[in-house]
Amino acid sequence: MSLFDQASPTPQGFRDVTPAQVHEYLGKVRIVDVREPSEFTGELGHIPGAELVPLATVTDQASSWNRSADLVLVCRSGGRSGRAAAALAAMGFQRVMNMVGGMLAYKEAGLPRE
Repeated sequence: MSLFDQASPTPQGFRDVTPAQVHEYLGKVRIVDVREPSEFTGELGHIPGAELVPLATVTDQASSWNRSADLVLVCRSGGRSGRAAAALAAMGFQRVMNMVGGMLAYKEAGLPRE
């Protein structure tokens, strides 16, 4: 079963996933961190393998992305990544997920960060 299949649907057209679920699927899904560069390298760090695409640039950058691939969006607490996930779902992305609680929850769960 894929991460997307395990995720919780939202009314905005994307699905929510937990930090533990994201960790379990590292290397099998694309992880996009929508924070600013200083946050990506700051005290919370980032998920191993995540790519940095700041929120202000997500929709422009996403125009060339595969719209049917599994995509997990991450930020500090889940708010910005939720907005990004909703925007991508509205653009026709079919397998968009938001990591609930963001990097704060990922750190709290004791999961490895870079």
